[in-house]
Amino acid sequence: MADKNVEKNRMAERRRRRVRGKVKGNADRPRLTICRSLKNVVVQVIDDVNGVTLVGLSSKSKVIREIIDAADTKSIVAKKVGAKVGELAKAKGVTEVVFDRNQNLYHGRVKAVAEGAREGGLKF
Repeated sequence: MADKNVEKNRMAERRRRRVRGKVKGNADRPRLTICRSLKNVVVQVIDDVNGVTLVGLSSKSKVIREIIDAADTKSIVAKKVGAKVGELAKAKGVTEVVFDRNQNLYHGRVKAVAEGAREGGLKF
């Protein structure tokens, strides 16, 4: 059992490094990164050149908890998080980003965050 988990984590790290090696954010086009757990999603807009997080938001944050309903699914919550990140990023002057999906497939909640960010006004 332990060997299976070690292999799973090793492969996830390889996928993360492969995606991250191709995606670089700068001041003009920062990196929109997503971290997905079983229950929550965390989205950040990061300027890699200066090493600064411009905008960060989680599905657990107070701002999101005010706009979601108890009946919302995890995908709907993820889309709302993406839309709110898009709005906050536009307020900071960011209009274009590079999407970093980490080791996750562009599917489900990851796709919902991307669609929400596009609706929030970001281009990628």
